[in-house]
Amino acid sequence: QVQLVESGGGLVQPGGSVRLSCVASGFIFSRYAMNWYRQAPGKERELVATITAGGRTKYADSVKGRCTISRDNAKNTVYLQMNSLIPEDTAVYYCNAGVGGYYYWGQGTQVTVSS
Repeated sequence: QVQLVESGGGLVQPGGSVRLSCVASGFIFSRYAMNWYRQAPGKERELVATITAGGRTKYADSVKGRCTISRDNAKNTVYLQMNSLIPEDTAVYYCNAGVGGYYYWGQGTQVTVSS
């Protein structure tokens, strides 16, 4: 079955950086686009970044220029590098993939930006 397991979150000071990882299993990873979403307290879940199977990337305006999504198909892993973090980046970050007409989610990893 499809599984997505995120890691790498934590407490980060404003201006700092964090690298999130998501290890995928149960499908042919290299053939599918991968997404990172986030959900802040009291807010709707929002799409942060997407990387296609071919490596094309797209970002939300709120993170553009501060965020890089990448993938390592040999490791079945997608990454989200976030720099110049601000308190508004505080959220649970989720990995997401659409496989076989169904959208799968990881359990999420908390990123808290605070001094």
